[in-house]
Amino acid sequence: MKNRLMTSLGIVLVLALAFVLKIYVSDYFFDALLLTVACFCAYEMSRLLTKMGKYHEKWVVYIFPAIFALVLLLSAGFDSEYSITFAILTCIGLIALAFLAVFLINIIFARKSEKEIRYRKLQKTVKTYSLDKALNTIVALVYPSFMFIFMLVLNHIDDFSTTFKNVSAFEGWLSFVALLFAFLIPIFSDTFAFLTGSVIGGKKLYPKVSPKKTISGAVGGMVFTVLLSVAIYFILNSIQTFYFVFSATGFAFWKIMLIAFFGSIVSQCGDLFESLLKRHADVKDAGRILPGHGGMLDRFDSYVFVAPFLMLSFIFVLI
Repeated sequence: MKNRLMTSLGIVLVLALAFVLKIYVSDYFFDALLLTVACFCAYEMSRLLTKMGKYHEKWVVYIFPAIFALVLLLSAGFDSEYSITFAILTCIGLIALAFLAVFLINIIFARKSEKEIRYRKLQKTVKTYSLDKALNTIVALVYPSFMFIFMLVLNHIDDFSTTFKNVSAFEGWLSFVALLFAFLIPIFSDTFAFLTGSVIGGKKLYPKVSPKKTISGAVGGMVFTVLLSVAIYFILNSIQTFYFVFSATGFAFWKIMLIAFFGSIVSQCGDLFESLLKRHADVKDAGRILPGHGGMLDRFDSYVFVAPFLMLSFIFVLI
C-alpha cells in the first residue's frame, strides 16, 4: 500500500508539472509525457500478446506511437479545415500499410517464417501464419497506440483554429480544460468505484474478469464522477479566464454532467478490457515500472478508452 501511495503521489506531481509547463512554457512538454506513456503501454501490450501466444512484429509496435504523434503534430502545425480528419485518416492508412507490410515481409521471407512456425510448434501454413502475425500486430497498434493519440489532439485542440473558429483566442486554456477533465474523470471514477465498492460491497460486476469490482462500485464511481466534475466546472467557472472559455464555447454545466457520466462508463470499460487481456495472458500486471500499480498500461488503461471519447465530446461542444 505504501508503494502504491508513493507512486500515485509521484504521478500526480509529474502531471501537475506537465500542466504548468504546458501553460507557461510549451505544449510539447505534455506531448513528451504522453508519448512516453504511449510507448511504455505499447511495449507492455506487446508483452501481453506474446504471453497469449499472439505473435507479432514487435519493432512495428514499438515505433508506431512516435509515428502517430508525428502525424498529429504535423497536422496541427499545418492547420486547415480538415486537419484533424486528415491526421486520423493518415494514421488509419498507416495502420493498413503496416498490416500489408508485415504480411508481405513474412510471405517473402518464407524460410524465416517456417523456422518460427517449427520453433513455436504451430500447425499453420506460411500464409496463415503471416496473416495472423499481421492481424496481431494491428491489434497492438490500435490498442493502445492509436487510441492514445487522441490525448495529443486534446493537448493541441487550440491549434486547430481553422477547424474550430476562434479557439486560438483561448491561448491554450481550452486544451488545458480538455486535458484536465480527460485525466480527472478516470481518477474520480477509479477512486470512488473502489471506495464505494469497498464500503457497500454486493454483487460482482464481472467476476470472471475482475473479481473485486462490484456493481455498487461501478454506480458509485459514476455518481461521484458526475458530482465532482460538476464541482470542478463551477470552481473553474468562477475564474474569469475559464468563464470566458466556457461562455464562448457554450460549455454549460449539463454538458460536463453528460461527459462525466458517459466518461465514467467508458473509463470502467477500459479498465475491464485491460483486465480481460491480463486474464488471457495469465498475468497479474502488464508490467512492473510503477511500484504498487504494475505497468503503465495498468495505470493508464482507462485513459486509452477515455481519450477518443473526450476528443469527440469536445468536438461536439465546439461545432
